[in-house]
Amino acid sequence: MAMTKADLVDAIYEKIGFSKKEAADLVELLFDTIKDSLSKGQKIKISGFGNFIVREKRSRTGRNPQTGKAIQISARRVLTFRPSQVLRADVNSSLETKPIQAADIRHRSKATVPT
Repeated sequence: MAMTKADLVDAIYEKIGFSKKEAADLVELLFDTIKDSLSKGQKIKISGFGNFIVREKRSRTGRNPQTGKAIQISARRVLTFRPSQVLRADVNSSLETKPIQAADIRHRSKATVPT
């Protein structure tokens, strides 16, 4: 199950004691600040959590897999997240208490394989 904004609001409400409206405003303010910084191309570094980095990708030639025809892929910006060592250690320590089930495993990319 995925955690939603509403779940974050509830967690802040329960742990800090803000009203639900104050907690919702805090969550929205945090996300708006992060979005504004990323849209300006700035890097966001959250100590103990990770880095959000905006990368510029140049235009390139690709291929339509059905027809094989060459197409031009436009230049764009992509967002990447690199978890901190602390976050990686916390996530991996949870594996010690809960074994991985076959249903938990999805298609893995090179980025999700621990190094």
